[in-house]
Amino acid sequence: MSTWPQPDRTFEETLRVLRENSVSLDDASNWPSESLEVLGEAGVLGQVVPREYGGSEFSGPQLVEGYLQLSRACLPTTFVLTQRNAACQRFALSENESLKADLLPQLVGAGRFATVGISHLTTSRQHLSKPTVAVSIEGSRLVLDGMVPWVTGAGQADWVLTGGTCEDGAQVLVALPMDAEGITVMPAQDLLALDSSRTASIRLDGVSLDESLLVAGPIEGVMQTGGRGGTGSLGTSALALGAASESLDRLAGEALKRPELGEILDPLTTERDHVVGDLLAAAGEMSESQLPELTNESLRQRSNSLVLRAAQAYLAASKGAGFTASHPASRAVRESMFFLVWSCPQAVIEANLREFAGVTDGPSC
Repeated sequence: MSTWPQPDRTFEETLRVLRENSVSLDDASNWPSESLEVLGEAGVLGQVVPREYGGSEFSGPQLVEGYLQLSRACLPTTFVLTQRNAACQRFALSENESLKADLLPQLVGAGRFATVGISHLTTSRQHLSKPTVAVSIEGSRLVLDGMVPWVTGAGQADWVLTGGTCEDGAQVLVALPMDAEGITVMPAQDLLALDSSRTASIRLDGVSLDESLLVAGPIEGVMQTGGRGGTGSLGTSALALGAASESLDRLAGEALKRPELGEILDPLTTERDHVVGDLLAAAGEMSESQLPELTNESLRQRSNSLVLRAAQAYLAASKGAGFTASHPASRAVRESMFFLVWSCPQAVIEANLREFAGVTDGPSC
């Protein structure tokens, strides 16, 4: 029996529109503005905003179910959504009540866009002798200098949740208004996939912010404060499983014409259902479980493995046509590779590498 969550009828129309729009989002010139507006109309954008600020404040399990369904319909839009949601969730966790009261009501709909630029605070970059973004505190102002890498929708954002490191090693998070002086959005990176996310770096040249824009800190390891999310979080695994399910849907279409593909499709679908069941359990009633198969790392490793194999199975079933750049199988393979590098914990990378090498006796996640 499938463990895949079923959307209600009102949400099915939203998913249909996202599937239609997804066709155009394998192109750097297209930003998913229409899809984000549809999500706003459906109330999705308010799901991470507390009720007191006009949102619907969905639970963790509800968000994971939504990510599964949305990424199955359109991975680029859902990826952009996760970056927006990450910013909103950090704003909501802030102790700066006036900032929350100002920003969060604006982020319930699609009229304003926020995103995150925090990878330099969560990776090995933070151990460099010179911080990627340096922060000096001058009275009631914070001055930021440096380069913020990997900012999704940098040129479309009204606000970027980002931060930097002070001279004493303490870190801050700020709500960076993108109309502030000293900000330069660099050209978007040319990516293997998901170019429509318009991911780019932001250069900060003496950007002076009032302390009223402080989200958290100064504190050592500012990204360690907050919830279960972050590197290897359940949301990332949900997107991988959604993308895998899209490949399996298309493989099922091939199997209608070639029934012999059923012996490939069936075990992959069964595996998908097992991992989805574990993911939903880890997000819900077994969130405190110590079972090894329910850890963030184990779920991410299994999701990564499945999305890669499902996409390649679809490509192989599509034969030569699938190898053309415009074919959905080609896109599925490229998008599946994203999960090898996006917010991927070292333990998961090592497990994926062992799988590639056919090594079965190493440690697992």
